[in-house]
Amino acid sequence: MKIQRQEKILEIIASKSIETQEQLLQELKAHGLGGTQATISRDIKELRIVKELTKDGTYRYAASRSEPVGTFSARLNTIFRECVTTCDSAQNLVVIKTMPGLADAACSAVDTMDLPGAVGTLAGDDTALIIMRDNASAAALAAEIEKLIKN
Repeated sequence: MKIQRQEKILEIIASKSIETQEQLLQELKAHGLGGTQATISRDIKELRIVKELTKDGTYRYAASRSEPVGTFSARLNTIFRECVTTCDSAQNLVVIKTMPGLADAACSAVDTMDLPGAVGTLAGDDTALIIMRDNASAAALAAEIEKLIKN
């Protein structure tokens, strides 16, 4: 549902001049997709939607033209650089070792990313487990996390 709603948001703002979250919410409802103002606000943030000045001097929502850096957000980069010590994969599992007491923060950061292929996370004190749908996506995620914490 979230993915469909976010795809529709991008489609709406590309085809119509939407100035407010309320207008966006009305357009979504007209397309059979609901939500609250808080949900729309989170979607706008996650999709990196910005307001741009139009020729008429008004502002409208638009998809950001800047490319996000890598797959991880700046916040996630900070969390991982500060708390993750190692990362490895075993079959469809990604095991992250963290500083004591910080595995929960690592799992929370991963959960907010809505990674394709991620089934769920589980946190202990200093170990986080990410369950992926397949071995290849687990290996790719572990490699990306390793690269991130080495920089």
